[in-house]
Amino acid sequence: MRPDGRDLDQLRSYSFQRGFSKFAEGSCLVKMGETHMLVTATVEERVPPFMKGQGKGWLTAEYAMLPRSGRQRNQRDQMKPNGRSMEIQRLIGRAMRTVVDLDRMGERTITLDCDAIQADGGTRTAAITAAYVAAYDAMLYMKKQRMIDQILLREPVAAVSVGVYRGKEILDLNYDEDSQADTDMNVVMTESGKFIEIQGTAEAEPFSPETLGKLLKLAKKGIDELIKAQKEVLEIA
Repeated sequence: MRPDGRDLDQLRSYSFQRGFSKFAEGSCLVKMGETHMLVTATVEERVPPFMKGQGKGWLTAEYAMLPRSGRQRNQRDQMKPNGRSMEIQRLIGRAMRTVVDLDRMGERTITLDCDAIQADGGTRTAAITAAYVAAYDAMLYMKKQRMIDQILLREPVAAVSVGVYRGKEILDLNYDEDSQADTDMNVVMTESGKFIEIQGTAEAEPFSPETLGKLLKLAKKGIDELIKAQKEVLEIA
């Protein structure tokens, strides 16, 4: 039934390339099917003006799609991000801040730059999943530089899309499925099964509580698999 022949509860083929960028304190190239996202983490010895003097750290994110990452060329964000990019980068930042102990980071900032090299649906969820790997390596760098004494990530976090396509609940939508879905939802969740964000929209008919439950169960299955892959590439138990 699915355009690429996957089972309803099957993720696209995926891979993580840790340390993709030579000069960044942390980086990860994630491939989710035909969606390829590069996330780099930069560590700076400063915080935004509104954080100064508090002794706490900050984490923020920026998101963009390269001009021919999608089916048509999109304009570069020359002066400021467009509305969609701003909404996505705020989501990424919120998701990551929930698992970072900012109180113990000192007055330092980690900036996560998330760039879609190729987009076939699910760029925001792929960005969050790769951001955890990049942020972990940035923490390793900070520990090596004696900025912190331990990794300040409370637990892994990942994200995935789910939806209703041709009357069936499916996991990890590609572009063709997303563009025709009756319901589209992005779920961000921690390893312990706690939700950080659920973004769900009915495009045609409203969805029932039963459908919502099925979608969240599918999302947890996918996120559990992605977190296992994150931990394998990071070589952590």
